[in-house]
Amino acid sequence: MAVKTPIYMDNHATTPTDPRVVEAMLPYFTEVFGNAASRNHSFGWQAEEAVENARATIAKAINADSKEIVFTSGATESNNLAIKGIAEMYAEKGNHIITCVTEHKAVIDPCKKLERQGFDVTWLPVLPSGLIDLDALRAAITDKTILITIMHGNNEIGVIQPVDEIGAIAAEKGIVFHTDATQTVGKIPVDVKKSNIHLLSFSGHKLYGPKGVGVLYVRRRKPRVRVTPILDGGGHERGMRSGTLNVTGIVGLGKAVELCIQEMESDTKRLSGLRDHLRKRLLESIPESYENGDPNHKLPHSLNISFSFVEGESLLMGIAEVAVSSGSACTSASLEPSYVLKSLGLGDELAHSSIRFGLGRFTTKEEVDYVADKLISVVEKLREMSPLYEMHNEGIDLSKVEWAHH
Repeated sequence: MAVKTPIYMDNHATTPTDPRVVEAMLPYFTEVFGNAASRNHSFGWQAEEAVENARATIAKAINADSKEIVFTSGATESNNLAIKGIAEMYAEKGNHIITCVTEHKAVIDPCKKLERQGFDVTWLPVLPSGLIDLDALRAAITDKTILITIMHGNNEIGVIQPVDEIGAIAAEKGIVFHTDATQTVGKIPVDVKKSNIHLLSFSGHKLYGPKGVGVLYVRRRKPRVRVTPILDGGGHERGMRSGTLNVTGIVGLGKAVELCIQEMESDTKRLSGLRDHLRKRLLESIPESYENGDPNHKLPHSLNISFSFVEGESLLMGIAEVAVSSGSACTSASLEPSYVLKSLGLGDELAHSSIRFGLGRFTTKEEVDYVADKLISVVEKLREMSPLYEMHNEGIDLSKVEWAHH
């Protein structure tokens, strides 16, 4: 069977909207078009009912109460609301925040902004596996610590952080724990109660829902968490996020989450099978290729591999008909090597020649084999032109070579 190109393997960046989600959304564009805040007629009531149904579905999926679900425009806004909202609300209690060097830019940049405003931020390093060191987390806590923000699953290397343990530490010390769960909600089980999570962010478009809609979970009891809003006006979403609700988007997000929960077990089994098949083919056929991130604590659809002795740009051009990325979608405009991979201890060359594969609900085995075949042949061709690879094959230790400078 011929494989149709281009092939999409960048499901960390975004996912196609599931046709079943589109179908659920359609009536809310035209027939049920009311503003969910219009309380005095049936158009508004129908819209509000649709929003509340989605809220209940989403709450159940993460073991929360529907009153704890705040709708936003996406995970970037949710992360900003969580981090800046806690910083402002708890400023009198302290000014210290703990995060991690491999977070998404939507967490790193708000933390950097708070640093410029006088907050003290601890940037935890990661182990070569990509996991944080829990002892280092404990050691970083001071009596001024008001927030720990550590992502659940990494968007580049797929590594799943130990949120249960982080949550337990935060609970024991009475510190608010926020997690960016954009890559994990709908993919692996998430339980805000079991993991002692106080704030959790995610987006619709990473789980086969529409773009432009997301969620911030804000815990209401044991302990009650409060955030200062970023947007003012109208007092929607219990005052935490003003603005007319994106009813169509919210309906789509609710449906997408419902499908993810129903199909999680079968999706996980299928995707981890395809991922392991791709990993095996690449690592066995391409010498000097390395998997990045702990293989035992990893998202089922995620694979990140570095190929030594090939130039990253040439590699991506060689597989132009395959949509993959060499870093995060939000930083791919820059030619800097991935800061996440560098945090694992990779050098610039290896970080530059890494590819992130994000498999998804619509990825087929034929596509995986096509991509593996293609990569194997492209890497071979590029290495044939590499004098460094030739020297390496002759047994020369490249780290000891003194290069002449002109």
